[in-house]
Amino acid sequence: MVYRVTTELVHVGFENQLTLGRVVAVATPSAAPLKRLVQRGKEEQQVIDLTSGRRTKTLVLLDNDWVTLLAITPETFAGRVAALRRGEGERAVS
Repeated sequence: MVYRVTTELVHVGFENQLTLGRVVAVATPSAAPLKRLVQRGKEEQQVIDLTSGRRTKTLVLLDNDWVTLLAITPETFAGRVAALRRGEGERAVS
């Protein structure tokens, strides 16, 4: 029996991709609890910074308690996910 696993990757800027299967939440980093979450993640070395030095506009919380920092807005991220689901984006198969 052969199983084929499909991984949906969404482009998050600067030639970076994020797998949608691990995403738990998408939020703006402006609220104090989220700022504390990022700080704790940095202290525990559980932050993935995909901003390439730009201002963080979006936090993506992953299912393994890691925090991903993005330089695109949550609306842009959601639009790219919607386009991917409509079949307009590229799909990666692994």
